Amino acid sequence: MTTQTRIGWIGLGRMGEAMVKKLTAAGYSVQVWNRTREKALPLAEYGAVIVNDKLELAGCDVVFTMVSTTADLKEVLFGEGGLVTGATKPKMVIDSSSISEEGSAETRQRLAGLGIAYLAAPVSGNAKVAKAGKLLIVASGPKKDYDTAEPWLKAMGRKVMWVGEGELSRVWKIAHNTMFGVIIQSLCEITVLAEKAGIPRHVFLQSINDSVLGSMYTRYKSPVLTNLTFEQVTFTPKLLLKDMDLGLGAGKAHGVPMPTAAATRESVARLVGRGHDNVDFAILLQETARDAGLDLKPEVVKVDDGLSA
Repeated sequence: MTTQTRIGWIGLGRMGEAMVKKLTAAGYSVQVWNRTREKALPLAEYGAVIVNDKLELAGCDVVFTMVSTTADLKEVLFGEGGLVTGATKPKMVIDSSSISEEGSAETRQRLAGLGIAYLAAPVSGNAKVAKAGKLLIVASGPKKDYDTAEPWLKAMGRKVMWVGEGELSRVWKIAHNTMFGVIIQSLCEITVLAEKAGIPRHVFLQSINDSVLGSMYTRYKSPVLTNLTFEQVTFTPKLLLKDMDLGLGAGKAHGVPMPTAAATRESVARLVGRGHDNVDFAILLQETARDAGLDLKPEVVKVDDGLSA
């Protein structure tokens, strides 16, 4: 099965690659560009067309962007050779990056001035969640644009939602990732407490996952927390620190005290300060244990991540 919609994609990090595969599997024609071209090449096996220049995507009906920061988004759209700088322009841009409310609003305004529709559509889940087809995609912008984009979004996740106009999905994503940080902080603390008292990590984590406190998040982080495989990166401490800062900034802007988020932010900043860079943010468990005088060892136990079919 093939569809007539021509989809472009910019940004093939851990998330982008998995999401593009879902689109091609659904029969969509997808053209992709990535700053490091070599990272895009494996997608050719799944039917994606690799382009050498962002401007080659300008003829698409819609272009998705999935980049790291607000500055990165502005660069790929409006910078030299950016997607919308040529004579031909896409009909719609859908951004799934984790960026600020203010940066998204500015992007919307600039695209509107060029006659380009814009949806903010951040997601809940990491690359493993995306690969399993279990992403939640939350969008905001004009309802008619969401209705147009809904089939494309549904192809990539288990559920899609429209939360309103403007940048409301950015507020949602900032709140989501702030909670993301707070939960891993708490989960690491109580796991160290349980282990130091004598409960094996995998036993304690299984009990949490099977309790009223368990979630998809606690379950899919359990294998790395059990076996200390922090080199299997889903999200780095630096990216989490960026999101905690966005959360605290939003709290300040809207007059909401966030003491738990503030404490978590400082804990994550310690990870970054200690040089933990190209590792998974779950290394917070190791640092929490060290603060408690506990030397963790991998348990070498197979643990269900809840994502397998």
